[in-house]
Amino acid sequence: MKFQLTTLPNKPGIYQYLNSEGKVIYVGKAKNLKKRVASYFTKKHENNKTAVLVRQIDDIQTIVVNSEIEALLLENNLIKKYQPKYNVLLKDDKTYPWICIKKEPFSRVFSTRDVIRDGSEYFGPYASVKMMNTILKLLHQLFPIRSCSLNLSSENIKSKKFKECLEYHIGNCLAPCIGRQTLENYQANLFEIKNILKGNINGVITHLIKKKVQFSDALEFEKAQELKEKIETLEKYQSKSIVVSPSINDVDVFSIVSDEKSAFVNYLRIVNGAIVQGQTIEFRKKMNENDDELLQLGIIELRLRYDSSSTEIIVPFIPSIKDESLSFFVPQIGDKKKLLELSIRNAIYFRLEKLKQQQNTSPTKHSDRILEQLRKDLRMNVLPTHIECFDNSNIQGNYPVSACVVFKDAKPSKKEYRHYNIKTVEGPNDFASMEEVVLRRYERMLAENQPLPHLIIIDGGKGQLSSALKSIDSLNLRGKVTVIGIAKKLEEIYFPNDTIPLYISKKSESLKLIQYLRNEAHRFGITHHRNRRSKEFIKTELHEIEGIGEKSIKDLLTKFKSVERIKTLDILQLEKVIGKKRANFVFQYFNSFDK
Repeated sequence: MKFQLTTLPNKPGIYQYLNSEGKVIYVGKAKNLKKRVASYFTKKHENNKTAVLVRQIDDIQTIVVNSEIEALLLENNLIKKYQPKYNVLLKDDKTYPWICIKKEPFSRVFSTRDVIRDGSEYFGPYASVKMMNTILKLLHQLFPIRSCSLNLSSENIKSKKFKECLEYHIGNCLAPCIGRQTLENYQANLFEIKNILKGNINGVITHLIKKKVQFSDALEFEKAQELKEKIETLEKYQSKSIVVSPSINDVDVFSIVSDEKSAFVNYLRIVNGAIVQGQTIEFRKKMNENDDELLQLGIIELRLRYDSSSTEIIVPFIPSIKDESLSFFVPQIGDKKKLLELSIRNAIYFRLEKLKQQQNTSPTKHSDRILEQLRKDLRMNVLPTHIECFDNSNIQGNYPVSACVVFKDAKPSKKEYRHYNIKTVEGPNDFASMEEVVLRRYERMLAENQPLPHLIIIDGGKGQLSSALKSIDSLNLRGKVTVIGIAKKLEEIYFPNDTIPLYISKKSESLKLIQYLRNEAHRFGITHHRNRRSKEFIKTELHEIEGIGEKSIKDLLTKFKSVERIKTLDILQLEKVIGKKRANFVFQYFNSFDK
């Protein structure tokens, strides 16, 4: 390693740190590779993460470049490629849409999220899909361009392979497919479309005004009127753009807002005095990176993404990167200062929105909010982090079962689910079944010193709730646990000794949680009930034979398909499948059984 450090050049470039497995764990850029890399091994690092990184370095790889800007570009690409453990993480999982002008005869203009390097032109990306669709709609409204995907080669058009479609008849297309529109005329429309997409709306309006005058002078008033309507549409669209100053042209604006964990870089693109594009991206910090480093990464990432060629860049501070082709400017007054302030506000809003989303989507926060609402709705003294729900299932009294599901922190705890076969009740008696299963459940929990739930939900109305309360009272649990019943029809919540039910709003998250518990108990109970019925239904005469188990029965039925066939077998045929001893039991049973 020491020898490697002495051979490093005093040139700008990037360095890659690899661990003992040969995996890239960090990528960095440097004005002077030798000084920068050596600093990792000669300084005492106060940041614990940096110290951990250095201990894991097993190999160093460098790439020398001509300038700092090239180093920054290469660093950006390598971080995306390897996603090293100790580099900042670009939190951008969206694929933003583009407007594509396809490289083909009579080019189509459409939206796409896939950029294919086939010579087609792409404009964007658009952070707002709504904005992109508005622009596409405007373009199709202004210019009659085709929306079909036909192969409009000159050979296909000459051979009259196609017929005009409805789009031609309603005036949305001039039918180049049948030769009614020349390629030159179509390309002229595409030229105007490209100008609009580049933000050069004034130039398009000026051109259309000249053509309108020409049509008027030639007494072609219908064509002049069409152009007038297009000009008005363009002016209306232009008025909706954020115009900052006609004197500001082809400028990029960047700002950064950061906290301990993340940095947010906002970008505004100004063309002809209007903001034509804008986006904010988030970087997750890994090594206490400073704003200078992260702003540089943001500038490179967003300029590449939007294919910006602006040479003037407005920033909140001059970044340390040096590049003669770029001019960085920190405005103090005027329109450019207002632009920078607007960019900073956008970055702040984006950060606040992210924080709000994290709070709302945090599992802990989400469940706490729901449980707190449930506590308030049911007038409980404690937060019901442990809830249990019971449901009975039977068919005309046959195979009665009961299910108990358990929720912890508003989520199912499936390993604690229990089902019960009813033992003491004969016939269809939901009330007695509920009394039995509640007693069995909490009698055992008390005996084993298990923690009791904060809330017990009984699936059913006042009758089922009263039955459950008999067991609760016999165990002396009244007042120690909240018990409620929920009636399916109107989703009424019943409390002990209260004839008037509680109605919780159908939109309430607490009612949805109660319904979730009820439905889960019903599903779990039905599944057990179905399984029990199935086991009863598949019993055969073979189950009556002493000494014959489930495996032997399964083997016989798999081989011979039916009990009737098994009855006709001789003892040697049976022996081949289940052995001599069990074969003798089966043979004796069917051949000596007194019917």
